[in-house]
Parts: sequence; structure tokens; C-alpha cells
Amino acid sequence: MLRIDLELLQQWVPVGGRVLDLGCGDGALLNSLRDNRQTEGYGLEIDPEQITACIAHGVNVIEKDINEGLSNFQNDSFDSVVMTYSMQALSRPDQVIDEMLRVGKECIVTFPNFGNIRVRTYLMLRGRMPVTKQLTYQWYDTPNIHFCTVKDFEALCHEKGIKVLHRETVTGHQPDQHLNRFWPNMFAETAIYHLSK
Repeated sequence: MLRIDLELLQQWVPVGGRVLDLGCGDGALLNSLRDNRQTEGYGLEIDPEQITACIAHGVNVIEKDINEGLSNFQNDSFDSVVMTYSMQALSRPDQVIDEMLRVGKECIVTFPNFGNIRVRTYLMLRGRMPVTKQLTYQWYDTPNIHFCTVKDFEALCHEKGIKVLHRETVTGHQPDQHLNRFWPNMFAETAIYHLSK
């Protein structure tokens, strides 16, 4: 079963479209898009074990570090470029988003919301960096180098003139689900954005 963000974003990928998945992991999303949306897709991945898993699942995968850019791809090569739960681990996420919108007609980004009330409370009460279901690493071994909130991301989109076509925010905690609709920066655990130039 796919994570909720991967389920939700599929509605924004055109049926029969060409998809590039940055940091594609084991290829589960590309497999699901192929089966449910009849897409043709490619994944970029750096982890050798994940690349092996992609190949085992019949997913087209290229070994590439996203931080090095997407210069191998021409403008508008894809209908959708997707990056899930990788943005916070990049050296320059702003530049990668620019590249995503160059090689794709649209892009979809998901990320953990570091402004979530549970993250804030954990830090306030315990005085330590939080370890949660979405943020599973300790501070010293985390790949996350850019902590981002919903408001931070929307400010970046505004500064760069990026159009937000759709936005979904999700939380797994029952009392937070209702409040998430009104205060996503405070109550969302995961943010999902559908963007265009």
C-alpha cells in the first residue's frame, strides 16, 4: 500500500503521460502510475539497493544524484516531474524545483511539514530534535538539511512566480484532521503541491 501523499498526487498526473520521479526509491509510485494512469515513467535514484528494487519491479531507473541537476533532460520532456519526501535532503531545493519546472510541464512535490504542532511541541517540551513517523532520523544521522514549513514553501513559490495548481495537506492524527483544513502550517504532517510555471 502506498503512502497517503503518493495516493493523493496520482490524481494530478495525466493519463498516458510521461513522468519523471526524482528520488524514486523502490519505484512503487511509478509502478502505481503505470498501472492506474497508464503512464510511461523514469526514476532517478542514488541508492544502489533502491535501484535494484526498481529493476526487480520493472521500473526504468537511472542512477543519478538529484543535487547535480537535470541537465541530461531537455525542456518540457515530461508531462509531470515528481519529487516525494526528498526536497528537505537536497543542497539547493529551490534550484531543483526550477529544474523540475524546466523539464516538466508541471511538477508535484511532497515534503514533511516541520511547522507541525507535534514537532513544535516535542522540541519545546523535550528540548530535543523530534523523531516521528515522518522524521525517523536522529539529528546526527538525518539526511534532512533544509527544514521547511507549509508557509516557507508557499513563500518560495510566491518569490519565484510559481503557480500552485493544487495543494493538499494531510495528518494522521484524528483531532488534527479537522484543524488541518484551517491551519495547515500548524497541523499538517505532510504537504503535497502541484505546481506549474
